[in-house]
Amino acid sequence: MGDYDSVFLAYDVRGTVPDQLDPGMCREIGGAFAEFARREEGDVDTVIVARDMRPSGLELAAAFVDGVTGAGVDVLDIGLASTDLLYFAAGRLDAPGAMFTASHNPAQYNGIKFCLSGARPVGQETGLEWIRDRARHGTEHVVTPGRRTEAELLPEYVAHVHGFVDLATLKPLKVVADTANGMGGLVVPAVFADLPFDLEVMYPELDGTFPNHPADPIQPENLQDLRARVVEVGADLGLAFDGDADRVFLVDEKGEGLSGSTTTAIVAAAVLQRNPGARIIHNLICSKAVAEVIREAGGEPVRSRVGHSFIKQVMAETGAAFGGEHSAHYYFRDNWRADSGMIASLVVLERLSVAGIPLSELRRPYERYAASGEINTVVGDQQAVMEKVAEAYSSGAQDRLDGLTVDMGDWWFNLRPSNTEPLLRLNLEASTDEEVDLRVAEVRSLLTGG
Repeated sequence: MGDYDSVFLAYDVRGTVPDQLDPGMCREIGGAFAEFARREEGDVDTVIVARDMRPSGLELAAAFVDGVTGAGVDVLDIGLASTDLLYFAAGRLDAPGAMFTASHNPAQYNGIKFCLSGARPVGQETGLEWIRDRARHGTEHVVTPGRRTEAELLPEYVAHVHGFVDLATLKPLKVVADTANGMGGLVVPAVFADLPFDLEVMYPELDGTFPNHPADPIQPENLQDLRARVVEVGADLGLAFDGDADRVFLVDEKGEGLSGSTTTAIVAAAVLQRNPGARIIHNLICSKAVAEVIREAGGEPVRSRVGHSFIKQVMAETGAAFGGEHSAHYYFRDNWRADSGMIASLVVLERLSVAGIPLSELRRPYERYAASGEINTVVGDQQAVMEKVAEAYSSGAQDRLDGLTVDMGDWWFNLRPSNTEPLLRLNLEASTDEEVDLRVAEVRSLLTGG
C-alpha cells in the first residue's frame, strides 16, 4: 500500500506504480472524488474518466471507476485521451472528470489530474487535500452502485479545436510533430486530418514505455530528433508534445526552439486581434517581452503565480481571453479556461499562414531579452535565504506574488521555493547573454553563501 501524502501534490496525484500508487488506493480515491464532486456541486450523477497510454493506466483507471460507481455515481469512460480532450469533455458535458496520466514523467509513474464540471481545476487548496483525507480513511459503498458507459468524443473535440482559427486562411505548410509515443499520437493526426498542412508525425505509436525518448520537451535533449528532422525535410514548423499532449514546444524552420514566453506572446497577439482590449494572463516568470507585446497589441497584461490552478483562477476572476506560462501551458477562455497545446499550435499555424514569412522571422519581434532558464539550487533554509537575497537587492522593486521577484530596471529575477524539495528556483532575464551570466553568478553566490 502506497503513501497518500507522497502522491497528493500541489496540482494532481502522481507517483511510481505500484510502490507509491496502486489499484487499491485508486479505488478509494475514486470513491472520495465522487463524494467530493457531490459535496461541491450537489447532484452529480456522472464522472468522466480518461487515461493516457501508460501500461499501468488500465488497471488503475478500472479501480478508480470501481470506486466512483461504488459511491453511487455513474462513469462515462472516454478511454484513451489527451488531457485537453478530457478537459473538453468536462466542459462540453458539464461534468467532473479524472485523467490518468503522469504527463512528462518516466514510464514507471502514473497519476490523476482532476477537474470539476466546466473543467474547473482541483488543486491542493481547492479539493485535493479533502480527497486525500477521505480516501485515506476509506469510503463507503452504496447499496445501488453507478453504471459505467463508454463514449467517443474525439470528433467533437477536433471540431472544437478547429473553431479557434479561420480555416480558410490556412496554407499548405509542412509540419513535423514529435508526439514522443504519447497521446499526441492520437489527437494530432485527428486534428490535422482535414486541414491543408503536410503533416509528418514522429514516434506516433502510443507506447507508455517511451522507447524513443522521454516525453518531456522542456528538456533540450528531447528536442534533438525533432530539430534535426525539421531541417532535414525543410519543414515550416516543428511541434513537440509531452506525454499527455497538453503542452507543446515549437521549433522554427531552422531547427531552433521557441521558449514558452515567445509562444505566449505570439498567441496573445493573435487572441487580441479577435478580442480587442482583452485581458491576457502571463505567469510571473514569463519574459518581460510578453507584457510589452500585450500592451502594444492593445491588451491588458495580468501577472499570475506559476501553476495551472492559479492561472485558471485569475482568468475566471478577470475574464481574461488567454493565459500563457513559460512552461508551455496555454489557456483559452473559450476552452473553459483550460490549457491546450493543440489549440495553441493551430493559432501559431494560422499566424504563419497569414504572415507569409518563416517562423524564424515571425518570432523576432517577440524576443527582446536574454534569459537564464530555470536554475535549481539546493539550500538549507529556503525562507532565510530568500530574505537574505531580498535584503541584498533592497534597492530594486520587489513583490512576493510567488516567491520573491526583484526588478533592477535593466534586469530582473524571480526566486521561488520548491514545494517538494529543499530547492530555490531562479529565473533571471537581462538584455544580453553576458549580462545574464554575470547576474546569475551574482545571485547564486548569495544562495550558496559563496
